[in-house]
Amino acid sequence: MATPSPTPHPALAHPAGAGIPAPLHRALQQVATTVAPDGGDPPEIVDSMLDALALLGADGDSVAAAILHAYPAWEQALRGRIERDFPGISPLLEGQRAAGQVWELHAQRHGQAGNEGLRRLLLAIVRDLRVVPILLARQLARMRHAERLPEHERRELAMLTRDIHAPLANRLGIWQLKWELEDLAFRYLEPATYQQIARLLDEKRADRERYIEQVKRTLREAMAAQGLEADIAGRPKHIYSIWKKMQRKNVPIGELYDLRAVRVLVDGLADCYAALGVVHATWTPIPSEFDDYIARPKRNDYRSLHTAVIGPEGKTLEVQIRTHEMHRQAELGVAAHWKYKEVGSHSADAAFDRKIAWMRRLLESGGETGREDASLAGEFDTELVEDRIYVLTPKGEVIDLPTGATPLDFAYHVHTEVGHRCRGAKVDGRIVPLDHKLRSGDRVEILTAKTGEPRRDWLVAANGFLASGRSRDKVRAWFHKLDRARNETAGKDLLDKELRRLGLLGADLAPAREKFNLASDGEVYVQVALGDIGPHQVGRALLEHERAREAAAQAAAAPAPTTLITPAPPRRAPRRTTDFTVEGVGNLLVQLARCCQPLPGEPIVGYLTRGRGVSVHRPGCAAFERLAAAQPQRVLPVEWGRAGSGYEVDVEVLALDRKWLLKEVTNLIAQGNAHVVSIRSDSERNGARVRLRLRLRVGDYGQLSTLLGKLSALPGVEHAQRR
Repeated sequence: MATPSPTPHPALAHPAGAGIPAPLHRALQQVATTVAPDGGDPPEIVDSMLDALALLGADGDSVAAAILHAYPAWEQALRGRIERDFPGISPLLEGQRAAGQVWELHAQRHGQAGNEGLRRLLLAIVRDLRVVPILLARQLARMRHAERLPEHERRELAMLTRDIHAPLANRLGIWQLKWELEDLAFRYLEPATYQQIARLLDEKRADRERYIEQVKRTLREAMAAQGLEADIAGRPKHIYSIWKKMQRKNVPIGELYDLRAVRVLVDGLADCYAALGVVHATWTPIPSEFDDYIARPKRNDYRSLHTAVIGPEGKTLEVQIRTHEMHRQAELGVAAHWKYKEVGSHSADAAFDRKIAWMRRLLESGGETGREDASLAGEFDTELVEDRIYVLTPKGEVIDLPTGATPLDFAYHVHTEVGHRCRGAKVDGRIVPLDHKLRSGDRVEILTAKTGEPRRDWLVAANGFLASGRSRDKVRAWFHKLDRARNETAGKDLLDKELRRLGLLGADLAPAREKFNLASDGEVYVQVALGDIGPHQVGRALLEHERAREAAAQAAAAPAPTTLITPAPPRRAPRRTTDFTVEGVGNLLVQLARCCQPLPGEPIVGYLTRGRGVSVHRPGCAAFERLAAAQPQRVLPVEWGRAGSGYEVDVEVLALDRKWLLKEVTNLIAQGNAHVVSIRSDSERNGARVRLRLRLRVGDYGQLSTLLGKLSALPGVEHAQRR
């Protein structure tokens, strides 16, 4: 006799669970028969949540993740198997857990200040969009059964719904849940007002919905009779929306004409006015309630025709008429109504608006197919990553910063003086360097000195201390207040340090003055000190000038002797271990000189050796100058060709000998995408100092300059320079 199948758990028997993949459904059923859902949500809340997910057409993975989060004991029992066999569930569970951070932050604050930041933080830390409908569905289920909660818990739940969930449902166009979330929150936060408006309405919502369906049928038939193709949608206004409009217009409920409303969408502009004629021919218009926002758009470019009529049964009815393009602009563009109807919203930046628009498109795709469209989701991930992050103060306030921001940017955002006196930072309780890149959800604490001033190397972009232009402006402003002499001295020190690294110390700054249109060397130093010009930019200008000057001098010199180089058909230079090409030397073997180790981008010159092809040097190389003086006819003009995979250069670091020094040096080199070919250390001054001699493989001299700057900034390092 066959063993009867176990009765499915009620949550798994719900119609919403029909889309759960069979292997996952079996795993859930198995754990349901062996593990009691202790500590989970009550069955009626889970059932109501699944009703809402079914209404939204949620896919099987979303339903399964909602059930597992509702029953933590089940999730714990299946954790290992989920990660191994059902990896698509993990991001949905992680998103629901991450959202708990936002709920806790909301509970810690009083009033509505900062709720916009919390909404943005939520969307930033939830990586899978499908988490949002799950959160809304669970909140709606809890609100539907909130009457059994103690008064203070009920109010906290209602405030969370009003501040976070209802606005998100509104922005994402999840109208099925939005109106009920708003009404339930209003009911528990303003019970007397809610009951008063409910009594003033002469019919129940179900009756108003039937009325709207009747109006849509009548209007659809009238449009068709006039040969107009139109999409007609309608909705009865819910109680919270009625109250908001009464407050905004300061009028009693009897003067609101849009308690019942329909929207007519047509193809063209002329059709809008034709449809208006049909409406006014069908029902009696109310003259004072006509607005032509097509001829006279609102300041936010909102365009539509609004009219009010005496509809069936003598009840007032609002009709909005617009084209499909006008509707898309109203819903997703700069005219989107949630931007001006949400009190205190500060979300008018393009990146966030674009993110909201794409999230709505993804949700619409999910509603049609039962799961998100993969290509659309991929495009969202790759192209629409928001260029802002949302981090927290120690008190839980949300701070909005650009992507790539550091603790120093955070400090200057809090207050200019906090930035000036910043000497360290903690992220989630852990001390981090000032160039640490922050992520959404990080809690940042700034460590300050009693007195202090900003450092000039904060303005050097290559050091990565500041990502925000606003922060850099504050640092520049501080240094602008100093007298010119101090700025000039400080700028010269910074520039000399950079030029020493590049082997250019003492070079004439005339090329840099000409490039940056400055009158004197002192002006160059001041601009470097204020961060308006980076030291590496000056170094690059000097190197480019040397390259151009050498090329011009070599072109004017006598042609290379034909007795030494026999012309041959142009042929690609052979590839060597350094993987680069040098143009202008025909088919000769080319190699980098080990004495001066030139890097791509620097001026170079060639010397024809006996039997080893052309040796490439820097123009100031002592060995090259000695050879050129003896046999000038062997000097050849060369220039850099295609860049390769790396070039070797010798670097020297002198530092106080301390624990972890070598580890920090090699880690920094690895983070800079350079490679250590060899390393040697020698102790100096009775072991107090150590001199590290490294051979590195770098891409070009710009990468070397950045790397030397970061090595010099390590604690205890006296200098880091090229040998």
